[in-house]
Amino acid sequence: MKPAVRRAALGAAAALALGGALFWHALTRQTQYTTTWFDLFDTVSMVRGYARSQEEWDAQMDALHADLLHYHQLFDIYHSYDGMTNLCDVNTHAAEAPVPLEDDLFDFFQWYTGEVQPVTGSAVNIAAGAVLDLWHDARESDAPAPPEDARIQQALAHCDPAALRLDTDARTLFFTDPAMTLDVGAVAKGYAVERAAEAAEARGLESALLNIGGNLRAIGQKANGEGPWTAGIENPLGSDPAYIQTLALPAGCSLVVSGDYQRYFEYEGQRYAHLIDLTTGYPARYCSSVAVLTPPARGGTGDALSTALFCLPEADGRRLLEQEEGFSALWMYPDGSTAATDGWPGRPAG
Repeated sequence: MKPAVRRAALGAAAALALGGALFWHALTRQTQYTTTWFDLFDTVSMVRGYARSQEEWDAQMDALHADLLHYHQLFDIYHSYDGMTNLCDVNTHAAEAPVPLEDDLFDFFQWYTGEVQPVTGSAVNIAAGAVLDLWHDARESDAPAPPEDARIQQALAHCDPAALRLDTDARTLFFTDPAMTLDVGAVAKGYAVERAAEAAEARGLESALLNIGGNLRAIGQKANGEGPWTAGIENPLGSDPAYIQTLALPAGCSLVVSGDYQRYFEYEGQRYAHLIDLTTGYPARYCSSVAVLTPPARGGTGDALSTALFCLPEADGRRLLEQEEGFSALWMYPDGSTAATDGWPGRPAG
């Protein structure tokens, strides 16, 4: 073959290969979509992610929303729902007789008693509904004010998790203290997000960032080779700047933040947040917020740990965190200072 002809043939082959590569890239490239919900866990939920079509994205989001709504209803302590036995039903009847638990609720209690309670101890206590209910009513009243101390001390006497009897053979739950009630707000959202994310991954969702009321969970990375998802740590002291740090969120990992800057009321110049130190019965005041980064598939435990670390002095929180491999944390304080565990990957925002 003559040199000119060879060059022409090679050029044509290269153009064909490049054209094929560009066609394949266009064929496999995914589009970014965003979905927002307002009916889950009394907060705003947003999911950003990638799919090959609007139809594929909508189908994934419908299934994800159904899973999250199921857990929202399962953990609701204020309303009952047809076709399920939820926490409202348990609180109503468990002091009268053992309540049979459906599979998802039984699995939750097994997870809490086996994985969370041994690590967090009294810092995260789902049997503390008697105290948490007092503060909820105070926060939601027309004229918010702290509950009377005598009522708080009385309620603390009915928060012993030993009064919670889970029968793993009969799959029932019973309260030995008739005045005890459950409130799983410290762990429910993280647990639900993790289970729903795992189900979405099993259905084939490859790339998404779930933000369920501030609980972030990464599914895969961004599509089209755009790298990992990124997350920001909100400034608990105000909106200037809005974020104090950013970090990459690896696939399967969660970022959970507990703080005093969202659900609270002020009374006589004092802020009363929703996170209660159960050693005193009053809102915890050790820091302004705590962020916990989890290893893959540990979002539920991360939610529990963020609550526990917020409700403990930093030194106690660090000792607690040493029991759990792969977790890291950032503490933020009212004076604007921060402290972090070794290996915390956050970087200043901006």
